[in-house]
Amino acid sequence: MKNLSQTSIPIETSTLLRVWVWTQIWIHVICGVCTLSFIFPFLSRRSKDQKIQEWSNRLLRIFNIELVVLGADLIENSPHLIASNHISWLDIHVINAFKPIRFVAKSEVERWPVFGWMAKQLGTVFIQRDSARHARQVVIQMATVLKTESICIFPEGTSTIGEIVLPFKPNLFESAIAAQVPVYPLAIQYFSKTTGERSESPAFIGDMGLLDSMSNIIKNRSLTVRITVLPICSNDQNSTWDRKKLATYCQEAISKTL
Repeated sequence: MKNLSQTSIPIETSTLLRVWVWTQIWIHVICGVCTLSFIFPFLSRRSKDQKIQEWSNRLLRIFNIELVVLGADLIENSPHLIASNHISWLDIHVINAFKPIRFVAKSEVERWPVFGWMAKQLGTVFIQRDSARHARQVVIQMATVLKTESICIFPEGTSTIGEIVLPFKPNLFESAIAAQVPVYPLAIQYFSKTTGERSESPAFIGDMGLLDSMSNIIKNRSLTVRITVLPICSNDQNSTWDRKKLATYCQEAISKTL
């Protein structure tokens, strides 16, 4: 009997902890929906960014994820394009916790319950991955946005476990050339706080659903996410480099960091 009670306590505690984390998540999401619906329409761009950053940081704390940023001083305040590797749906919130920015996401994200609506309200640009015509329209839209605001893209076109970087698709880099803005490569890595090794628990791959991914992260709490801002592709380079060179530069810079 003694052995049974000793083993049941951690199981019960773990279950209660997961229930508590899920409760915090949904309360936080509901608060986010209310903010977007009733407060955002009356805020300035700066105030909106502050709310986004606060919400994202709170989400990371709920998941017990520590954010570490390297090279933050490299990014200028003027509009720019960020090209990042892609591991998880969390990547967007990690980057927003560091520096709020507009994103380009696959069209499937727009259909996600609640989170898809929230992404749309935050100004996310959605792209149909298999449509070259739609991609060209998105590039034009991005170039217009880049005149006044910064954008982040995930040029791999899909998410990975974070071990390697897939070839970057060059199409969206055309927007930086058209808008004459700098391009910053950004590397995202997730680590276990316990072992210090790379963690695959945040990976959002294959046919995994959003709730399944969230559950996996909750079961493997205590993570560190590190984002590294890498040296810039400048306006001068943009004028002489085509989109393929920009894509290759960013992919290789991030690969070396990983």
